[in-house]
Amino acid sequence: MKITMVKKIMADGSPCKKCSEVLERLESSGNMKKIDQVLIAIEGEAGSEGALLADFYQVDKAPFFIVEEDGQEPKVYTIYFKLVKEVLDRQAA
Repeated sequence: MKITMVKKIMADGSPCKKCSEVLERLESSGNMKKIDQVLIAIEGEAGSEGALLADFYQVDKAPFFIVEEDGQEPKVYTIYFKLVKEVLDRQAA
């Protein structure tokens, strides 16, 4: 399983507030170690890695997570608590 987090950086260079909150939750819960990569969507830069993924998966919220499992279509999570319940907690079991 591979989990990618896409977080947003605002046009003025500041981090997205919600992204910072979710990162803090990931760190404090110990779940950050389960995230394989973190990509950045830079506001106003359609060519940034995160922005390209957001466009590909038609996601307009940040942060979001892409969960890839062998033999399955990638699943996109835009709600952190749903990711925890359906993926991160299941991984721990």
